[in-house]
Amino acid sequence: MKREIIDASQLELTENVVAIKRVTKVVKGGRNMRFSALVVVGDGNGHVGAGMGKAAEIPEAIRKGKEDAMKKLITVKLDDNKSITHDITGKHTGASVLLKRSPEGTGIIAGGPARSVCELAGIKNIRTKSLGSNNKQNVVLATITALAQLKSPEEVAKLRGKSVEEIVG
Repeated sequence: MKREIIDASQLELTENVVAIKRVTKVVKGGRNMRFSALVVVGDGNGHVGAGMGKAAEIPEAIRKGKEDAMKKLITVKLDDNKSITHDITGKHTGASVLLKRSPEGTGIIAGGPARSVCELAGIKNIRTKSLGSNNKQNVVLATITALAQLKSPEEVAKLRGKSVEEIVG
């Protein structure tokens, strides 16, 4: 999977905090409390990323998560009705997410973590099914993995040495 570098400073990114957890490290003096935040950022126009941040205070954890997500932005290939170009399954550890393209007017049919990724990527019509683990972090990362693997009809036609009309049908 080839990653292209996207300059996040030129994009109008919005953020969505998917999960905040209180995590504890037991040390000799007692318990060490911190907060972990899972943040998804996107411009609603084909760019999306997810990141984790951990800090002693919640706002600082969210800021760190947003910075991490901005470093991991991907470009999503969308078709003319703001859906994905083809059906695909993404896996990350125990979670796998099935993404199915949908016609105009379907809307976003997705569970919580996958929905936030799809909304911020700019997808308007999609059906998803989360399979396996329902851990929010793994579902978000599985969704992003699937979106990163999408190919446009032009790319498929070039790989196969055919015209776009032969591929699309």
